[in-house]
Amino acid sequence: MVAGHLQEKSGIYYMVLTYPDLSGKRKTKWISTKLPVKGNKKKAEQLLMETRQSFTPPEKRAKEETLFSDYLLRWLAIIEPTVATTTFSGYSFLVKSILVPYFKETGVTLCELKALDIQTFYSEQLRRVSPRTVVHYHAVLHRALKYAVKVELIDVNPADRVDRPKVTKFIGSFYDSDEVQKLFEAVKGTKLEIPIFLGAFYGLRRSEAIGLKWDAIDFQNDTITIRHTVTSCYLDGKKVQAGTDTTKTKSSMRTLPLVPVFKERLLRQREYQKNCRRLCGKCYNREYSDYICVDELGNLIKPDYLTQVFPRILESHGLRRIRFHDLRHSCASLLLANGVSMKQIQEWLGHSDFATTANVYAHLDYNSKLASANAMSSGLQKALDVIA
Repeated sequence: MVAGHLQEKSGIYYMVLTYPDLSGKRKTKWISTKLPVKGNKKKAEQLLMETRQSFTPPEKRAKEETLFSDYLLRWLAIIEPTVATTTFSGYSFLVKSILVPYFKETGVTLCELKALDIQTFYSEQLRRVSPRTVVHYHAVLHRALKYAVKVELIDVNPADRVDRPKVTKFIGSFYDSDEVQKLFEAVKGTKLEIPIFLGAFYGLRRSEAIGLKWDAIDFQNDTITIRHTVTSCYLDGKKVQAGTDTTKTKSSMRTLPLVPVFKERLLRQREYQKNCRRLCGKCYNREYSDYICVDELGNLIKPDYLTQVFPRILESHGLRRIRFHDLRHSCASLLLANGVSMKQIQEWLGHSDFATTANVYAHLDYNSKLASANAMSSGLQKALDVIA
């Protein structure tokens, strides 16, 4: 309800209106009657009564008129300076190609959006994409609506009341030591030898392997520091490679020992790149001279190229098909098989917390299960004798 009273200011009557905003807090708005105080009190009171009856709070008016699809585009522009380029690229693609077309067709406004509208959207999307993808849609929608609550455009976040689809836990494939050996033999001397070694031996993510720079290698103290990543994203409709001095999480920024065999391989790679620069001259791409994973012309190996070519290498050499990221799983499984603790594996892989490592690789931890079996056998020895 809009309340109000008259207030004198500089010899003029002003109407001071108070009204509740979307969160229930009272707000105040001053409106001039343009009537001098002397002899105009009744006119001012009549104008105040009419204004109170016709006044619509600005927040409510904007709330009623804003299409949800339009709000999503405005939100996208607002968050652009606050997130990483690759993150914004993902948000932009989803909002512009999936969310806006769908909700624009429904004509639903931000004010009218209900949990059922979002639930219906999820149900329709599940006909064409996986539950994991819809969960990603939910994360972006929830963040956008959370901001709308923050700036008082809506009272509650309808995404809070939506049931997300159940995602089946993904269990990655992995190679044993014999398969890793065959893989190393298959890629020896190729431009993918180094990123594949980094994935299988050090458990590096694709973005970390491609993003490894020469200044991350300390040949004197024999260390490798993971602190730079390269990912693919869309900028202005074009796919580009974005390099950044950040990793997936703070824990992903880590220093690992440089083993002798890989040290020698890197030294050969450095000499090879010097020779390529000398032989190619002006044709050599010096933009990526700081990077280790480049081709003979100095071009950075693209993350997508690594993903696309990797399965072809496996097929051509009769190796079991896995993803490049499964080399990371292979690394963890080999560490577990050789008695390395989960805590040490967490630090080696750069997981943000122990729970992540345990949740992903607990099913591989056979040694701990064997120890448990031995403990139970020892504790229940007499009972076991009964059934022997």
